[in-house]
Amino acid sequence: MPELINFQSAKAATAKPTASPMPLTVRHLAFKSGGTPILNGVDLSLQTDALTVLMGPNGAGKSVFLRLLHGLLAPTFGEVLWSGDTPGKQVRKQQALVFQKPVLLRRSVRANLAFALGLRKISNRKAALDEALEAAGLTDFAHRPARVLSGGEQQRLALARALILQPKVLMLDEPTANLDPASTLAIERSIMHARDRGVKVIMITHDPHQARRLAEEVVFLHAGKVAEHTPAETFFDHPSSNAARAYLAGDILI
Repeated sequence: MPELINFQSAKAATAKPTASPMPLTVRHLAFKSGGTPILNGVDLSLQTDALTVLMGPNGAGKSVFLRLLHGLLAPTFGEVLWSGDTPGKQVRKQQALVFQKPVLLRRSVRANLAFALGLRKISNRKAALDEALEAAGLTDFAHRPARVLSGGEQQRLALARALILQPKVLMLDEPTANLDPASTLAIERSIMHARDRGVKVIMITHDPHQARRLAEEVVFLHAGKVAEHTPAETFFDHPSSNAARAYLAGDILI
């Protein structure tokens, strides 16, 4: 029998959103690449620990927006503030970003986790590593070179390496794109577990089914701006913008 997971029940069991461990304020954010506008005046406030899903058509600026939030790119105009601070080194130390394509060290699976764990002050490193491997379903691959793992296994490792840092904010750029169902399920479980521990999760996905399973709120980007920011149930059942309605209907947005 296939394993059926009811994420709607899991979401219902999750505690109501509380104050974010790192409240986010974005003001008039704009970004150009080679003179081409990517984002054009984004204003956004994320003040709770609700799981936030970023959605929008290709070219809406979602990945660029996530990198601006993490301080990997500098805005052309406007500002990003985490708890009142710009995303410099000290802010980034409290965050983790997982890319769509995993970036792994030329080391074993366990050594990749150990490298990240070295950034934390912790007494029982072995127990923490064993726990992270087990949570990611990678115990049997601990001594295997990370770069020979399958795509799904690599992404599970990338997420485990991010979570072992115990970030206050976890950002994910389409973490399950093109993955098999088993890996997708494992990653979604890890994301929900992080959310249950109070980690602020901001996640990009193009999959409306995944967004329905995981999102507590949706930020919909279109044409370089926030077209909608609503609770997930409202977004999917009663989208207020023409762009969101067209997107959910499967129309092509430009």
